[in-house]
Amino acid sequence: MYFLCKAGLLAAINSDPGFTPWANVLTPLPRLDWQMGQFVHSFYDRRYTKKSVLIGIVSFCFFILLVSSLFGQYQIKYARGQDVSPTFDGWKMNPDGTYTFYFGYYNRNSEEEVDIPIGPDNKFDTDNIDQGQPTHFYPSPRWWVFGVVVPKDWPKDKRLVWTLTNRGHTNQAKAWLEPEWEVDQGIISKNSPRDAMLMTTGLGDVDFDNVAPTMTGSPAQTIKLGDPLTLTVTATDDGRPKPITAPGRQQGVRIRWIVYRGSGRVRFEPDIMSERSYGKPVTMQTKVTFGAPGNYRLRALASDGQLAGPFDVDVTVNPRN
Repeated sequence: MYFLCKAGLLAAINSDPGFTPWANVLTPLPRLDWQMGQFVHSFYDRRYTKKSVLIGIVSFCFFILLVSSLFGQYQIKYARGQDVSPTFDGWKMNPDGTYTFYFGYYNRNSEEEVDIPIGPDNKFDTDNIDQGQPTHFYPSPRWWVFGVVVPKDWPKDKRLVWTLTNRGHTNQAKAWLEPEWEVDQGIISKNSPRDAMLMTTGLGDVDFDNVAPTMTGSPAQTIKLGDPLTLTVTATDDGRPKPITAPGRQQGVRIRWIVYRGSGRVRFEPDIMSERSYGKPVTMQTKVTFGAPGNYRLRALASDGQLAGPFDVDVTVNPRN
């Protein structure tokens, strides 16, 4: 394709010294449909000339090459150095008439974990800028990270804005009661497999009677840097969704640990259950080590394969004197 387009370009230039390829190609994208229509129509117009057809072909080839180049550019992965954007994932009405706005984020790095403390660089446009958002951001897109409940009289066109400023960029997620953004259990379940951290299997049909696992576990902790810490959580599920025949695919509840807030290095041993368990409460113990003093919020996620529920443990790590 490249050499064909190049040959066509040279032929067009030789046939018309005044031919400027970029003037025919680098036009706004919304005009593409019009250009293509004109190009195709020219073959049915008996007044076309060999030169106009040649110019049209070359313009089309240039457009294809340009789009391919831009597409390749935006497929580049960066291990580190990129920014994080908040995302609005949708909203739903709660049984009491209030609404929950769901948020996630997109860390554009493939390896680097980014920390943005609560404050002017990580805030909501409310009296309390802290609405439970994370400060530790794992790589890649993350879905359904947290929800913010707003009152039942929330105006239909009022925005709730989450702002993240990092790496020289200020990015915002604006949530409001746009009808097209209403979600239900089915939408949440079917979109969750996009985020491996949620441990969603994607098996079977959505069980609309399913409830996410609930958890109990260790209370808040205060330790000194270097002290051992063991955390325990137990997840209880409603037995839904029911197991289906899926050879080689585990079903049931699975638990993992992540860092939700805190900027120091944290290590979990283990960080995730090796197998799922169905039909009984699931308990997981993990040993946690910290690389720096500070305030941390560690989150356990329990997934039943369709929905995940969180359990948070706040840990204060004091310096060792």
